Amino acid sequence: MGRTRIFSLRAVELLVVAVIGGALALGGAALLGKLGDHTTIKEVSSTTTTSAVAQPPAATKEGLSPEAIYQQDGPGVVQITATSVTQGQSDPFNLFPSPPQESESLGSGFVIDRAGHIVTNYHVIEGAQKVQVSFSGQDQIPATVVGKDPSTDIAVLKVATHTRALTPLALGDSDAVTVGDAVYAIGNPFGLARTLTSGIVSAVGRQIFSPNGLPVERAIQTDAAINHGNSGGPLLDSHGRVIGVTSQIQTGSNNSTSGNVGIGFAIPINTVKDVASQIISSGQARHAFLGISTATITSNLAQVFNLPVSKGLLVQRVTPGSAAGKAGITAGTTSVVVGGESYLVGGDIITKVDGTPISNSQQLFYIVLGKKPGDKLKLELVHKNQKRTVTVTLGARH
Repeated sequence: MGRTRIFSLRAVELLVVAVIGGALALGGAALLGKLGDHTTIKEVSSTTTTSAVAQPPAATKEGLSPEAIYQQDGPGVVQITATSVTQGQSDPFNLFPSPPQESESLGSGFVIDRAGHIVTNYHVIEGAQKVQVSFSGQDQIPATVVGKDPSTDIAVLKVATHTRALTPLALGDSDAVTVGDAVYAIGNPFGLARTLTSGIVSAVGRQIFSPNGLPVERAIQTDAAINHGNSGGPLLDSHGRVIGVTSQIQTGSNNSTSGNVGIGFAIPINTVKDVASQIISSGQARHAFLGISTATITSNLAQVFNLPVSKGLLVQRVTPGSAAGKAGITAGTTSVVVGGESYLVGGDIITKVDGTPISNSQQLFYIVLGKKPGDKLKLELVHKNQKRTVTVTLGARH
């Protein structure tokens, strides 16, 4: 059976190599492939919005038209050029050492406030010695990296420019997103500035993995066309509010395929809000880490498997060496399918956290999100009709 592949969306095709010192001038865009009939490419002035604070558009049942969303949010989406310097290869005898080389890659980002803060993906600027932001396609504004968080693949930049040039995007609520919702992505695939694509939410609650290998929970899956260069751009709801940051695509088993096949993922904006806030205030983000994945117990699940409780969380997996692992929490051992969903049963069941009954995974997610590394959680567990209480000292995501 073929192997599926997950790709970050950094525009690796746009690699430009030049000898430092200027023997080769950096040319224009890279070779551009045809993107299809459903891709819209349109330039909008970055100074069309002058309001002091980004406000969500007036909510209507129907939402905004794609054109209205583009006109409203397009000016707040930027192209990011990240320049890295690598040491050239030398011959074994070091007789003719090669000079350092520069490589450029492109990504996307979006403005979040009038102070000039811009959100993008960590992998877009990873290893870069110089970062520049373009609002119109003609300008190149130096950007400062305020902070970066490999654990969630989020970075915050800052540009020094007049507030009239900034169009902050309104941030939505990723917890309110449901399968089938209309979504729109604006970004710079293959260097094509401010490209708008559309689709629906294909799934919610997905788990993707950050550049340092840690899981990013509650990712949004979409079939909106996103490609290399879209990384760091906004995924928008039907009112033009940011619900996620486009980050990864999945391809099939064909090794020659690395573009969009209708399976893309966005980091949920509620996670991004927390990370960006920490970075802006302190330059870094710290995350408490429990080290488990869970599944919500439904009445049907409880009945089918004769579980000892009707509400709680099934512990599915436990990360070795994590806080949960050190506390002796047990993962599920037997794989079952109920109502088309896969579960691991036979492990611990969490019924209470710090004395409060818990009925869904989202509750636990936000409890841990509100904690700091080193904080303690008291978990009440049931395992094979035996009750016990454990105190977990939360670790840190590295």
